[in-house]
Amino acid sequence: MPAEMISEETPSIQGQPAEGLTADVSATLRTSTVRADTSPARRIPLAFGDANIPAPSVLAKALATHTHMNAYGPVEGASTLRDAAAGYWTRRGLATDAESVLAGPGSKALLYALVLSIGGPIAIPQPSWISYAAQLRMIGTKPVSIPISDHDGGIPDPGTLATIATAARQMGTPLKAVIVTLPDNPTGTLASPETVEALCAVAREHEFTIVSDEIYRDLVHDPAQTFLSPSQLAPERTVVTTGLSKNLALGGWRIGIARFPNSEVGDALKANVLGIASEIWSCASTPVQEAAAYALSEPPEVTAYLDSARELHARVAQAVMAVFRSVGALTPLPAGAFYLYPDFEPLQAALWSARQIGTGSQLVDHLRQAHGIEVLPARVFGEHHDPLRLRVATSQLYGTTSEQRAEALNSSDPANLPWISDQLHCLERALRGLCES
Repeated sequence: MPAEMISEETPSIQGQPAEGLTADVSATLRTSTVRADTSPARRIPLAFGDANIPAPSVLAKALATHTHMNAYGPVEGASTLRDAAAGYWTRRGLATDAESVLAGPGSKALLYALVLSIGGPIAIPQPSWISYAAQLRMIGTKPVSIPISDHDGGIPDPGTLATIATAARQMGTPLKAVIVTLPDNPTGTLASPETVEALCAVAREHEFTIVSDEIYRDLVHDPAQTFLSPSQLAPERTVVTTGLSKNLALGGWRIGIARFPNSEVGDALKANVLGIASEIWSCASTPVQEAAAYALSEPPEVTAYLDSARELHARVAQAVMAVFRSVGALTPLPAGAFYLYPDFEPLQAALWSARQIGTGSQLVDHLRQAHGIEVLPARVFGEHHDPLRLRVATSQLYGTTSEQRAEALNSSDPANLPWISDQLHCLERALRGLCES
């Protein structure tokens, strides 16, 4: 196994001044603002992964009810939220005690506190959500990026993971953890139960922690599809994180929760993360925590909203998938959330002949400059050699006004709403013209 595939922590040298940290704004967050260099007047936004639907009105009322709560709260989170989170996970087959739950200002902050506590080396899938690799670099360790299995996004291929874990142990730098995403961003797929089982077997054999990012769990398109969390098979070594940014469209409220293992490893990790939390964010917003507690108790209004959101995301993602497939791009069927991962490698020769496009970045630039279509190249999600693959976020098609988004959420056929249908037709015309001289 090549040494460069194994990460090593950057040593700290006592008594020497620390280097400053340089970090760029996340590529996905940069796309939340209009690109000034987009030439066409029309803009088709397919880059930013925001849910882009109105928040449940019942939660806005719950938040307003608690705005008088202006004092600091417990670092670990309000007891009401932790109790509600325990119930949420227990109803999903993960028996949870409130003492195992920790709240923070978004699951991203909790993930950073986790990797800061665990240290490196840590394995991540390739491709994977942008912030995993960025956060690992911020703590001074190089991510161990391991390719996924075909159409099994979110989890490093277990066989390759086992091989690298063995090599890392032999080199004296054993893997400390692996981060997985269920369902996945960027591919939009959900790893099979067999892949999850294999992952857990490798983690047990090599004694490393699993961090399971399940922020999209409630947005699995088919409620009948089996969702297997690593915490069901390896409860003693799995931390689960989630939040309300995606399923309930509350990205701006910044609230996340983590479920720690009821084990010696879990207790030590939770205590360390709690200490980190006390030094970075003190506590999550108290009024938001109370609204989140109500949401996690899953009253009928919230479950009905989730049903509508899940249906909207599925229908529009599948409509966009059909457009990409119609021009020959290999596009896996999305299983959750609002992401697609079309592969243009089969069109490589035609793209080069017609447009001199040979990389994903060149394809992204052409689509933006010629057609106002905003997507992201696979390379920003950790893929090597800039392949002809794209990450497409479909939720920005729902509308640009509150009225349009609300109508999309409540529509039985959202892909045929005029503003969504029009964008789909424009996308298809642009894609069909890619290989025409």
